[in-house]
This record gives sequence, C-alpha cells and structure tokens, in this order.
Amino acid sequence: MRPKKTSRIYRIIRFLIDLFFPRMQIFGLEKLPDEPCIVVGNHSQMNGPLVSELRLDFPHETWCAGELMRWNEAADYAYTDFWSFKPRWTRPFFRLLSRLITPLCVCLFNNAHTIPVYHDVRLRQTFRQSVDALADGESLVIFPEKNAPGNHILYAFQDKFVDTARFYHNKTGKSLSFVPLYIAPRLRGAWFGSPVRFDPEAPAARERERICDLLRAEITAIAEALPEHTVVPYRNIPKRDYPKSRNAGKGEQR
Repeated sequence: MRPKKTSRIYRIIRFLIDLFFPRMQIFGLEKLPDEPCIVVGNHSQMNGPLVSELRLDFPHETWCAGELMRWNEAADYAYTDFWSFKPRWTRPFFRLLSRLITPLCVCLFNNAHTIPVYHDVRLRQTFRQSVDALADGESLVIFPEKNAPGNHILYAFQDKFVDTARFYHNKTGKSLSFVPLYIAPRLRGAWFGSPVRFDPEAPAARERERICDLLRAEITAIAEALPEHTVVPYRNIPKRDYPKSRNAGKGEQR
C-alpha cells in the first residue's frame, strides 16, 4: 500500500481501533490474481471497512461514502445509513450521536486509504481516482450493498461500481477481475472466492447484471458452506433479527 501522509490524531485513533478490533483469519488469498483487481464484499455494518483497512495487507484503496468525508454531510448520512431503522423512541439520541461523531468520521475517512464515492455528477471523480489507483498497481475494495431486499446473506447491490472495469479497460486495454469476499465477524474470518472476469465487449447494463449476480451467488455460497453462524447484516437492525447463514427459505427477503 502506497505511503500516505496522515494526521497524528488519526494514527492514535487507528492504533486504538486496531488494538480492540478482533483479529481475523484471511482465507483464499491465493485466489487473488497477480494484477490489480476489484474485491467485492458484504458490508457487515462497519466490519467490512475495518477489515479492509486493518486486516488486508495487499495494496488497495477502499470505496467510502463521500458524505462521511465532508463536515456538512457526515451527520445526516451517518444517521440515515446507520441508525434510521432504530426504534422511534431512540432516534433523537442517534440524531445527536451522528453529530457528535462527525469529527471522528471526517478524520478517519480522509486519512484512511479511501476513495470517496458519490451518487451525483461527482461520481466521475470516483471513477477517475479508482482507475488511477488501479493503473498504479493498487486493487479496489468495494462494499456495494444498498437498502433493498436481497437474500439471507446479502442485501441487493448497487451496480454502477462495475463500470470501473470498463473505464479501466478504456485506459489500459486490460480486463479486470472481480473477486468476491465474505466477511463473517462471528467466525473471526474473511474468505475470498473465485474471480469473475469483466467482459469489455458486453453491453454495459447486461455486464453489470451478470457481474453482480455472479458475485452475490458466490458470496452467498461461501457463507452457506461455512459452519452455521449468525450473519452480521448491512443494516444496523436489532441483533435478535440477524439472520442465520443457512436460512431455511433462502428466498428474497427483508
């Protein structure tokens, strides 16, 4: 990972988080190609980004919600994304908490190895930085789940991240691989799956759908093949509602 100048307060906070965040075994590193790739994993609330920053030791950048890196947007985004599903009577507390953690969010995400992601015209900036990082030999780590029904392991994916491979191909002539990653905090581990190669000749919409379907299927298969465990979902829902990895229905839900 390329050196990055960071603030002293960030280094202290990172040391403390690293100290208390559980050690995790990383399995399947041999499945990573010998070239930059895009790793796509389950968000698992904050576990995904923390595993990426603290436990993956190959050169990479992690996609991060750009709002969490901006003083005037972090509080509203944090409340909506982290805590808006909490019981109604607790929401004023979480509104306050989202404002209190704004300095922490801005410090952490601007100093970590992150690329800001937006869903407006600034998305072009995201793609430009991502392609530059890949061209410099760094991989990307992306957690594309969104608040929409999926299966018992994953929520649905936002699919525009797949276009990164098309922009990279346009710049370099090379075809990227997408590598699935399943993070299981309750098992203290993270597992890489089989890569999916991007097809630059396919229509963009069809390729987004194909890549996302294959990645979701592989991540789900990895989770179901492991010893039965509680899945830490994308949404910050009550722990009593966390699903099991071997859901009897296995259909679309949530």
